[in-house]
Parts: sequence; structure tokens; C-alpha cells
Amino acid sequence: MTEIGLRLAVSLAQIAAVMGIVMLTVMILTLAERKVLGWMQDRMGPMEVGPYGILQPIADGLKLFFKEDIVPAGANKFMFSLAPILAMVPALIGFAVIPFGPDRTIEVFGITVKPFVISDINIGILYILAFASIGAYGIILGGWASNSKYSLLGGLRSAAQIISYELNVGLAIVGVLIMAGSLSLVKITEAQAGGFWHWFVFAFPAPQIFAFVVYVISAVAETNRVPFDLPEAESELVAGFFTEYSGMRFAFFFIAEYANMVLVSCVAAALFLGGWNAPYPGTLLGHLGLESLAWIEGVAWFTVKVYFFLFLFFWLRATLPRLRYDQLMKFGWKVMLPIALGNIVVTSIAVYIYQHMQ
Repeated sequence: MTEIGLRLAVSLAQIAAVMGIVMLTVMILTLAERKVLGWMQDRMGPMEVGPYGILQPIADGLKLFFKEDIVPAGANKFMFSLAPILAMVPALIGFAVIPFGPDRTIEVFGITVKPFVISDINIGILYILAFASIGAYGIILGGWASNSKYSLLGGLRSAAQIISYELNVGLAIVGVLIMAGSLSLVKITEAQAGGFWHWFVFAFPAPQIFAFVVYVISAVAETNRVPFDLPEAESELVAGFFTEYSGMRFAFFFIAEYANMVLVSCVAAALFLGGWNAPYPGTLLGHLGLESLAWIEGVAWFTVKVYFFLFLFFWLRATLPRLRYDQLMKFGWKVMLPIALGNIVVTSIAVYIYQHMQ
């Protein structure tokens, strides 16, 4: 096999491994969310399928796979079929630039490979923001192609919501980019090594605590989760943009929502909480002389941070009521946007003064 063929095979294996982990995480989240909500609301959650209901995600997947796939008579059949794919694919593509562990290289059949990042490109953040915005088209198309007033309203709401809050996500990230001096997620994460006081949410000279809060709130809104689930408001719009969907097409929208939750959690962990870096200098395994196994600790810390954010999604759903649509827009444009812009100004001035004092 040629070197190009080997590189292609290794890259495909990496992509398959990451996609497998993401899909497994999505499967786990569907059960974890119901269990967490159950515990918070003093009930059991799923209990019937398997011990303590742990096989419920498999039962749900089989049910959706074998369910009748209905296309409404007045729907645009091509667009109706394309929309769920257009929503799901961008959500999965974003993981290509996420660093899941330390930036180390290994040799596989004579080819050097970075096992914990598929592609370390120097515009990683722009790549994620660009593909995240494409996902909105899937939701808009799904709402329009269904030929249902409920679906169309849900799609239009989602378009306005994603445009409004994606702007805040982008602006919240700018402060971190100024501090790190790079758009590469790997370099941003490496810049936070050496203890939790170097994480950008706490780091001198401009702690990004306000940017962190803006990012988390805007990320919840961008993924259409409670209390910002206006596009699929059950009490108003039946189920919003996927009212007319069933079977695997519905499953694709479902996967897209949970994959986006995982993606924004990974980005939050990498940008603000040090990614794979432990909250103390170095690694415990490294201090014990097990440098070759230190990557395990890095991956474990990254996983813990990501699951912390995912738990936050569940906690908000169990706690907060849905906002009115006018409140949603007013909060995004009149509260989040000025805070994000103010953070950029303060960070720029602080970093400029700090660099010229050295």
C-alpha cells in the first residue's frame, strides 16, 4: 500500500473512531437526560427496558428504525428528505478539529499520526462556526418543506434565534482568541497549560468570566434547548420544525440536537476550561514517572469537563421555564450582545497594556 493510501486509511479510522464515540455519547445522553430529570423531579425515569432502563436508547433506536416513514401529501419531497441530513452532517463535521487529548504523535505503519485530533487547522474556530451556521438551513428547510404552519413557524423562529445567538457565541470567543493569539483549538488549549489559574476563564490579565457566561447561555440558545426551545415549543407549535417528521428522518434531527450539545460542550471545555489540561501543573501520572500514560489523564479531564457542561443542559431543562419569544430576542440583542462587545474592548485594552509593560 502506498503512503497516500496508508494516510487515507489511518484518517478514515480516526474519523470512524470519533464518530463512533460521538454517536455512543448521543445514545448515552438520551438515557442520562431522562434519568437526571427523573432524579431532579423525584421520579424514576425509564425503568422497563433492561436493568434500571439502561437498554432504553437501543429500544428507541430500533423503534425509530422500523417506524413508518411518512411524507405529507403537500410536502416538497426532496427538500423534506434533505433537511434532516443537512441538520445532522454539520453537527458531526465540527468534531474534526476538536482536540480530545494531548497533542502527541505516534507512529502507525511508519506514518506519524496525532491520535487525539483528526485535523489541527489554524482556523479551527472559524471552521466550527461556519459549519454550525449551515445546520440552521436544515431546520429552516425542514419547517418550510413540511407544508405545515406549525413547522414553518418553528423553522422561522429557529432561523431568527440561531442568527441572533450565533453572533454572541462568535463575539464571546473573540476575547479568548486575543488572549491565545491563535485560531487553532490545539494551540488555544496548549496556552492554558500549567494549572487552573492559566485557564482563560480565570487567566491574567483579562479573565474571560463574562465571555464564558455569554458563551454558555448563547450555546444553550443555539442548540434550541430549554429555556430557549422556542422552535419546538410543544405547548405552542406541537413540535415545531419536525412536527411532520417520523422514523429515521426524525432520528436525524434528534441526533443533530444532541451532537450539537456535545460539540458546544467540547468547544467550551477547550476554550475556557483548559481542554485536556488538568487543574494542577503537569499530570499525576507524569509525576509518578509514567509519562507514557499521561495522555490517559488528559483525556479523562477533557471528558469530565464536557460531561459537566452536558449535565448543565439537563439541569437547566429541569429548572427553568420557557421564555416568551420577545424576551428571547430582547435578551440576546440588548443584554448578551453589549456584554460580549464590552468584554472584547476590555480584553483588548488589558492585553495591550500587559504586553507593553513586559
